[in-house]
Formats: sequence, C-alpha cells, structure tokens
Amino acid sequence: MKSIFDKIEQLLQSETPFVSYRKPMDDKLNLMVQQDSSLYFLENYSQKGFVFAPFDDREEKILFPLEKCEFSSVSIADSEVHEVPNNEMEEELISDEESRKNHIALVKKGIDFLRIEKVRKVVLSRKEEVQFDEVFKSVLFSRLMQSYPLAFVSLCYHPKVGLWMGATPEVLLSAKGKIFKTMALAGTQLFKEKEQGEWGEKEIEEQQIVTDFILEQLKGFDLKVSDPFTKKAGSLLHICTEIEGNLSSNDQLEILINKLHPTSAVCGFPKEKAKLFILNNEEYKRSFYAGFLGELNINKVSDLYVNLRCMQIVGQNASLYIGGGITLDSDPISEWEETVSKSEVMRRVLH
Repeated sequence: MKSIFDKIEQLLQSETPFVSYRKPMDDKLNLMVQQDSSLYFLENYSQKGFVFAPFDDREEKILFPLEKCEFSSVSIADSEVHEVPNNEMEEELISDEESRKNHIALVKKGIDFLRIEKVRKVVLSRKEEVQFDEVFKSVLFSRLMQSYPLAFVSLCYHPKVGLWMGATPEVLLSAKGKIFKTMALAGTQLFKEKEQGEWGEKEIEEQQIVTDFILEQLKGFDLKVSDPFTKKAGSLLHICTEIEGNLSSNDQLEILINKLHPTSAVCGFPKEKAKLFILNNEEYKRSFYAGFLGELNINKVSDLYVNLRCMQIVGQNASLYIGGGITLDSDPISEWEETVSKSEVMRRVLH
C-alpha cells in the first residue's frame, strides 16, 4: 500500500494541481486533488475550497474549488514520516555578506521612513536562495510536519503557479458557525529548553501594535481579548494575543478578511502607508509570502492562516521568505540576525 507521501510525489511528477495540509496539533493529513488543470480564482467568500492568496490584496486569489477536487484525509500515524536530519549548519550557509548588507540598509531606510512619516511599524523581508540535494519534495513536506507540530503545514501546487510549502504559526481568521477567532502574533526569539522567554520593550511594543491594529479594524464587533502570552512555533517563541467575536454571514466573513489582510504582523501600521513602502522598497516581489491560505467553508468551517515560514521550490532550488517587524527602537543588525534565526529550521529541512 502506497503512503500519502508517495501519492503526493506522483501528483507532482504528473503536474496535477493539488493541496495537502495538516492543521496544528492534528493527526490528520488532508489532500485535495483537482480533477482538471484549470486555474480558478476566488470570486466570493460563499465558495467552498482551499484559498491561496498573495500578499498584495489587489491581485487575484487562487481557489482549489471543493466541487472540482477529490478530498481525502488520512492519519499521519499510518504514513511513513521523515525526521529532520541532525546536521550541523555550515556557517557560510547563513552568512551571505551581500544579503546582510542589503537587509541592514533596508531596515535603516525603514526606520527613517517611520520617523519621517510618523508610522508606528513596517514589516520588512528578504528572499534567500538555497540549493539542496536531490530529494523527493514529499520528503521535505514530511520533515516540515515533524519540525512544526504546532503550525499549519501546507503544500500547494499548480503547474501555472508553482510549488509552495510552509509551516505557519499565525491564524488570519478561523470561523465556525457564528464564532470567529484571530490572533495578534509578533516578537521573535529562539526557544531554549525550560525557559519561557523574556521579552524586551521593542518586542512588547511590536506585538501591542499588532493587537491595536486588529482591535481598531474590528471596531463594532463584540470581542473577547486574551492577555498576551508566549507561543511556541518550532524552535521560535512569539508573543500572542487571542481575539474572539461573533459572525453573522459570509458577507461579514469577507469584510473581516479584507480588514485584516495584510495584517500588521506582516505589513505594518498604518497598513496602507506601510504596504506602499514595502512594495516600493523591497527588492523582490513577495508573491504568496505573507498572503493567506487555508480552508474556506469546508464542513461549515473556514480556517485561514497567514503564509509565513514558507518557501517556493523550483527544481533543486528553494526560495525562503523571511522578515521581521521594524519599529523606531529596532536595531538593524539584530533584525538581520532575527531573519537568520527564522530561516534556520527551513534550512535544516532542506539539508
């Protein structure tokens, strides 16, 4: 009997459109195989399927329509899984001097922008190219699931779009019945065994900005807001605030998503000013990085996640997408080092 990972490899080789994903702390791996090769776009939020949306909200959102797909779900325990190799990282892999200089310069420019334009936060990112040895892409996907048990882990493929996979800790919006949930996630540090993490003023302020943005966008909704707490994602820790409210219709679902995306955790605050700076100053196109993805109206549930900790794969090259929130208190060198920490687990998956 072939495992689901063998099936995923066959689908990739036959260039069949599909998505596979595992929700946080779930033992089920879901597979949606599209029955034709058309590229579908989201038309409205009453549709059912898996949505894959780019960072730039002016661009088309891709949909794998449920009615065009064969849906299956298997227990991960019944499938062969692949552990992440315990290889020592070579220093040269994470010390690209040109990338370092470019990102530090971008952060300095971002800090000047904050000061001049009276903007509270802008999120700046970079793309990192990594060559990896010949290996089945399904093995990389399995390793991601092993590395990120608390994340939404996904593999999206369409021959007209390409292959993307990632492991994101951040919920954009989860809606079940009349209840919706979202979160404010920001601040990053490496997880150390038996330590809960100590947060400085910069990280606390950055996360508070994200919380303030969401609460401002959701004015008019009756909300429950948790106290901030430390949330683990792979080998990293973040500060998280959980937010819950009531939802009455799919029209409200669309309104909520449009208000939240792109979130201040991946864009900045105020949103429009920060987004314009990102589009004009990052030296690459984010594409689906920092967009959102997930289930839309499947079994009356919508589970959408911000597309973080992701990579695009072409042949034996992976483009890693990594960034961080910049405030007036940011230190450019520390911001570079944070992106290196964020890319490390992805690199381990590849080598």
